[in-house]
Amino acid sequence: MTDNPLRDAASQKLPASYGGLRTLQTEFRRYQEDAFPERPPRFFALELAGETGELANLEKKVWKGREVADAAFDDEAADVCIALLNFANSRAIDLAAVVERKMRIIDNKRLAEPETASAPETAGAADCI
Repeated sequence: MTDNPLRDAASQKLPASYGGLRTLQTEFRRYQEDAFPERPPRFFALELAGETGELANLEKKVWKGREVADAAFDDEAADVCIALLNFANSRAIDLAAVVERKMRIIDNKRLAEPETASAPETAGAADCI
Protein backbone atom coordinates (compact mmCIF):
# COMPACT_ATOMS: atom_id res chain seq x y z
CA MET A 1 0.00 0.00 0.00
CA THR A 2 1.99 2.89 -1.25
CA ASP A 3 -0.57 5.38 -2.56
CA ASN A 4 -0.29 7.68 0.47
CA PRO A 5 3.15 8.85 1.57
CA LEU A 6 1.71 9.92 4.95
CA ARG A 7 1.53 6.40 6.36
CA ASP A 8 1.80 6.00 10.12
CA ALA A 9 2.40 3.08 12.48
CA ALA A 10 -1.22 1.93 12.23
CA SER A 11 -1.05 1.97 8.42
CA GLN A 12 1.97 -0.33 8.58
CA LYS A 13 -0.17 -2.89 10.43
CA LEU A 14 -2.55 -3.38 7.53
CA PRO A 15 -2.15 -6.84 6.00
CA ALA A 16 0.69 -7.14 3.53
CA SER A 17 -1.42 -9.66 1.62
CA TYR A 18 -5.07 -10.65 1.46
CA GLY A 19 -4.26 -13.96 -0.23
CA GLY A 20 -5.44 -15.98 2.75
CA LEU A 21 -8.90 -14.49 2.37
CA ARG A 22 -8.88 -15.37 -1.33
CA THR A 23 -7.92 -18.98 -0.53
CA LEU A 24 -10.62 -19.25 2.14
CA GLN A 25 -13.25 -17.86 -0.22
CA THR A 26 -12.24 -20.28 -2.98
CA GLU A 27 -12.42 -23.24 -0.61
CA PHE A 28 -15.87 -22.16 0.59
CA ARG A 29 -17.04 -21.83 -3.03
CA ARG A 30 -15.87 -25.36 -3.84
CA TYR A 31 -17.58 -26.75 -0.76
CA GLN A 32 -20.81 -24.85 -1.46
CA GLU A 33 -20.90 -26.05 -5.08
CA ASP A 34 -20.37 -29.70 -4.09
CA ALA A 35 -22.54 -29.85 -0.98
CA PHE A 36 -25.61 -27.70 -1.69
CA PRO A 37 -27.95 -26.85 -4.56
CA GLU A 38 -27.20 -23.64 -6.47
CA ARG A 39 -29.00 -20.66 -4.98
CA PRO A 40 -29.41 -17.10 -6.24
CA PRO A 41 -27.56 -14.19 -4.61
CA ARG A 42 -30.77 -12.95 -2.97
CA PHE A 43 -30.92 -16.17 -0.93
CA PHE A 44 -27.46 -15.46 0.49
CA ALA A 45 -28.22 -11.76 0.96
CA LEU A 46 -31.23 -12.66 3.07
CA GLU A 47 -29.21 -15.28 4.93
CA LEU A 48 -26.53 -12.67 5.64
CA ALA A 49 -29.12 -10.17 6.85
CA GLY A 50 -30.68 -12.77 9.13
CA GLU A 51 -27.38 -13.91 10.63
CA THR A 52 -26.22 -10.33 11.13
CA GLY A 53 -29.51 -9.58 12.85
CA GLU A 54 -29.00 -12.53 15.20
CA LEU A 55 -25.52 -11.25 16.10
CA ALA A 56 -26.86 -7.73 16.67
CA ASN A 57 -29.62 -9.13 18.85
CA LEU A 58 -27.01 -10.72 21.13
CA GLU A 59 -25.32 -7.32 21.53
CA LYS A 60 -28.70 -5.76 22.28
CA LYS A 61 -29.23 -8.30 25.05
CA VAL A 62 -25.84 -7.42 26.58
CA TRP A 63 -26.63 -3.71 26.24
CA LYS A 64 -29.84 -4.30 28.19
CA GLY A 65 -27.89 -6.01 30.97
CA ARG A 66 -28.57 -9.64 30.14
CA GLU A 67 -25.83 -12.24 30.14
CA VAL A 68 -24.94 -13.89 26.87
CA ALA A 69 -22.45 -16.74 26.65
CA ASP A 70 -19.29 -16.07 24.68
CA ALA A 71 -20.04 -19.20 22.66
CA ALA A 72 -23.21 -17.57 21.33
CA PHE A 73 -21.13 -14.71 19.90
CA ASP A 74 -18.69 -17.22 18.44
CA ASP A 75 -21.47 -19.12 16.70
CA GLU A 76 -23.20 -16.04 15.30
CA ALA A 77 -19.93 -14.44 14.14
CA ALA A 78 -19.10 -17.68 12.31
CA ASP A 79 -22.57 -17.72 10.75
CA VAL A 80 -22.11 -14.12 9.52
CA CYS A 81 -18.71 -14.96 8.05
CA ILE A 82 -20.04 -18.05 6.26
CA ALA A 83 -23.06 -16.15 4.93
CA LEU A 84 -20.81 -13.35 3.66
CA LEU A 85 -18.50 -15.79 1.89
CA ASN A 86 -21.48 -17.54 0.30
CA PHE A 87 -23.00 -14.23 -0.81
CA ALA A 88 -19.72 -12.96 -2.25
CA ASN A 89 -19.27 -16.22 -4.13
CA SER A 90 -22.79 -16.06 -5.52
CA ARG A 91 -22.01 -12.56 -6.89
CA ALA A 92 -18.46 -13.45 -8.01
CA ILE A 93 -17.07 -10.80 -5.66
CA ASP A 94 -13.36 -11.18 -5.00
CA LEU A 95 -13.40 -10.32 -1.31
CA ALA A 96 -9.61 -10.17 -1.08
CA ALA A 97 -9.44 -7.51 -3.78
CA VAL A 98 -12.37 -5.42 -2.58
CA VAL A 99 -11.40 -5.61 1.11
CA GLU A 100 -7.85 -4.54 0.27
CA ARG A 101 -9.19 -1.61 -1.78
CA LYS A 102 -11.67 -0.61 0.92
CA MET A 103 -9.05 -0.78 3.67
CA ARG A 104 -6.84 1.56 1.62
CA ILE A 105 -9.77 4.00 1.34
CA ILE A 106 -10.53 3.75 5.07
CA ASP A 107 -6.88 4.26 5.99
CA ASN A 108 -6.51 7.27 3.69
CA LYS A 109 -9.63 8.84 5.19
CA ARG A 110 -8.42 8.07 8.72
CA LEU A 111 -5.14 9.82 7.99
CA ALA A 112 -6.85 12.80 6.35
CA GLU A 113 -9.51 13.17 9.07
CA PRO A 114 -8.12 11.89 12.40
CA GLU A 115 -10.60 11.08 15.14
CA THR A 116 -10.44 13.05 18.35
CA ALA A 117 -10.25 11.51 21.81
CA SER A 118 -13.82 12.62 22.42
CA ALA A 119 -15.20 10.57 19.53
CA PRO A 120 -18.22 8.45 20.53
CA GLU A 121 -17.66 4.78 21.27
CA THR A 122 -19.90 3.90 18.34
CA ALA A 123 -17.37 5.24 15.81
CA GLY A 124 -15.22 2.78 13.93
CA ALA A 125 -14.10 1.59 10.55
CA ALA A 126 -17.69 1.41 9.35
CA ASP A 127 -17.95 5.19 9.73
CA CYS A 128 -15.45 5.52 6.90
CA ILE A 129 -17.48 3.43 4.49
